[in-house]
Amino acid sequence: AGLAALLLTGTLSSWSVLVEGRNEGPRWVQELAQHLRLVGSALGLAVLIGAPLAVWASGRERVAGAVLGVANAVQTIPSLALLGLLIAPLSALANAFPALREAGVSGIGVAPALTAMTLYALLPVLRNGVVALLGVPAGAVDAARGMGMTAAQRFWRVQLPLALPVWLSGVRQAAVLLVGVAAVAALIGAGGLGTYIFKGLQSAATDLILLGAVPAALMAVAVDAALRGLETLLGRRLGRAA
Repeated sequence: AGLAALLLTGTLSSWSVLVEGRNEGPRWVQELAQHLRLVGSALGLAVLIGAPLAVWASGRERVAGAVLGVANAVQTIPSLALLGLLIAPLSALANAFPALREAGVSGIGVAPALTAMTLYALLPVLRNGVVALLGVPAGAVDAARGMGMTAAQRFWRVQLPLALPVWLSGVRQAAVLLVGVAAVAALIGAGGLGTYIFKGLQSAATDLILLGAVPAALMAVAVDAALRGLETLLGRRLGRAA
């Protein structure tokens, strides 16, 4: 609130970061939009892949151990190293299949960035999904079975609603993580707010660094707050329903 008041009164109008932001203008908006696209696309892919895997693994202990082990292993690789490791195989795929190259797949750019970000986001989505589904009270499932519900009905009407708040917590963790990884992805030409951070580091320009770092930090805080609020809302609704 204090920062908003300073901005509205014009007290910070001469701040070098705001001056640089005005100079960048549409380019900064473009990079901000690209950052949001990277985060949203990677999070969507992680949920699309991780949700079915979590459901499948939740009823199979060995499968759960193997899937979570692979996801844990990916998370131990530094983000910059993972981006570098993806350059060679994606370049080879693009050379072997011209259709992929025409679709925009290459060793640098958005393709390796989205691949790495999706892999990073899988662990919290998978882990919280498995934990949430396994944590559904057995009594609730037995009661649904006694009412004659099919397996699909038990999942959609009982297990998923009860597991959703905990599962959403994993999605929130993944989203906040992706905001940071997307900044690193600028090093391989994926764009985003990281472009200003690394440009500022190269030229020792603090205002450029802050022009990318401050919005990225605020984005992470906003995403965390929004999804945390959604978790609380779902928890309250489930509490009243119980």
